[in-house]
Amino acid sequence: MIRGIRGATTVTENTAEAIYAATVTLFQAIVKDNHLEPEAISSVMTSVTQDIDAAFPAKPIRELAGFQFVPIMGVMEIPVAGALPMCIRLMVNAELGDTKQQDVVHVYLEGAKVLRPDLAK
Repeated sequence: MIRGIRGATTVTENTAEAIYAATVTLFQAIVKDNHLEPEAISSVMTSVTQDIDAAFPAKPIRELAGFQFVPIMGVMEIPVAGALPMCIRLMVNAELGDTKQQDVVHVYLEGAKVLRPDLAK
């Protein structure tokens, strides 16, 4: 069964280094917590808030060993007033076998924990 795995994190500065580091940390946590291999991942969607424009968050994922062939797309979040700033979100679509929806491990890090306190660790 293909399931969507959500995740989000924040950065404190709009630099390529900060964006890459935060994205890799988030992606690796999703992969680890859901016991994923690259072949199990169908696609990854990345999004950023409008205050993040120094780099594409997809780039460091593509550079991870084994993930260079995973399709990754990036989009800009809708600019809703009062939304969490400096936020990077991921939607990882992966084959999770018979894993039930409630057993999927979604990952919220840093300031993004406020988005889903019920799912954040």
